[in-house]
Amino acid sequence: QVTVAESGGGLVQAGGSLRLSCTARGSIFAIDTMDWYRQAPGRQRELVASIITGGRTTYADSAKGRFTISRDNAKNTVLLQMNSLKPDDTAVYYCNANLRRWLMDPGADYWGPGTQVTVSS
Repeated sequence: QVTVAESGGGLVQAGGSLRLSCTARGSIFAIDTMDWYRQAPGRQRELVASIITGGRTTYADSAKGRFTISRDNAKNTVLLQMNSLKPDDTAVYYCNANLRRWLMDPGADYWGPGTQVTVSS
């Protein structure tokens, strides 16, 4: 059994900062990629940032220069530091872990339930 859970969402004024945290727990052999997605009302879920085991990161254009993704492999945890927040950043933020439960496991995506981020103008 594997669970993924996010924390750290909340209400913040425009220009403020929030830090989201996500931890994967359970029977895990290795986590290949950990991602943050977000979904605003009436919009499709979109990738915000991604980080692989070796530390290489990818960001959506909307996140570049404002958000920083980092990872603690020993704790199966990924963080998303969000600065200079804008009302357009308002969304439910989801963590995804693409992980293997044993050596020959081809891997699968495990999603958290999401955490609400609301940025007021």
